[in-house]
Amino acid sequence: MDDRQTRAAGAPGDARSTSIFHYFKWAFVVTAVGLGLGLWLGWESTGTLPGTLSIFFIVAVLAVLEISLSFDNAIVNANKLKTMTPKWQRRFLTWGILIAVFGMRVIFPLLIVVVAANIGPLAALTLAATEPAAYAEIMHEAHIPIAAFGGTFLMMVGLSFFFDEEKDVHWFGWLESRLSRIAAIRSVEITLVIALMLIFSRLQGEGMRDVFLASAIWGLATFLVVELVGAALDASQQTGRAAASGGLGAFLYLEVLDASFSFDGVIGAFALSQNLFVIAIGLGIGAMYVRSMTIMLVEKGTLSEYRYLEHGAFYAITALSVVMYAQSLVHIPEVITGLGGAVLIGVAWWSSVRVLKREGAAQPA
Repeated sequence: MDDRQTRAAGAPGDARSTSIFHYFKWAFVVTAVGLGLGLWLGWESTGTLPGTLSIFFIVAVLAVLEISLSFDNAIVNANKLKTMTPKWQRRFLTWGILIAVFGMRVIFPLLIVVVAANIGPLAALTLAATEPAAYAEIMHEAHIPIAAFGGTFLMMVGLSFFFDEEKDVHWFGWLESRLSRIAAIRSVEITLVIALMLIFSRLQGEGMRDVFLASAIWGLATFLVVELVGAALDASQQTGRAAASGGLGAFLYLEVLDASFSFDGVIGAFALSQNLFVIAIGLGIGAMYVRSMTIMLVEKGTLSEYRYLEHGAFYAITALSVVMYAQSLVHIPEVITGLGGAVLIGVAWWSSVRVLKREGAAQPA
């Protein structure tokens, strides 16, 4: 993104000198409102101070969990967002946050229950409000197809970054340079993902093998369709036939990517609370921080300055996809998933800082 695009996206003057508050002010507002709603919901549902504080604490923990699980999401979002026009960047912050909070944190869990229990949306909402334990049980039973779909989509996102002939910046050169060369073989990443799909589907229990495989195939198909639509829109924009739609392909890609990241967090949240509304408030707060972090990374040029930060995020995504596959067989605590991604990104940042220091020391005084 050039300087004019950066300023058009809302950065006053030099983006590097912009305060943290500028980027996170709306996240802070949503945090205050969300925590207030948590207190109100706690008092309305329990009528006791300990119960109210317990729900307040769960909302705060869910927000922190969502943020820790989404560091890599923010970095990958920033990588895509910097190629979008300022208009679509603003739409990502407005329409995108509505889709992320209400679509993935409220409507998506309801749709799962609608399909799994074969009931109407209103009945699913009533079930969530009056019988949260039954609602949570249905959500947990749907975990395997969700893990297969989301894991496959994220695996394609991660591997596509490394299997790229044009990739010329490598963190682990001995590995990534070889993967870039192998990328000359057509659709090598798709072949690898299909092999893993077949292996993990065979490890499923009786009755779940076909469910896992079908969901994984849908995840792969969704990735390919989103890539196809994005490429078609980019091509039409370059030829000037649909300049008004510039950025739509990237917007769709980011929304599906955010949905895939959200699967694990939404399902895992039911381990802390069975109340859909408590979960929606906590995860919604976290989603606002992810959006704010994404814009900050773009406007401050952090990905360009810390060259391996992006690599760390894609390693974290690839690892998360394998973890989601593994979660169809065994339970893996969400805290491990979040910490694992944060560690990879932290090491990538540290490696980037070391390179910057070496280059600075090598420059003539």
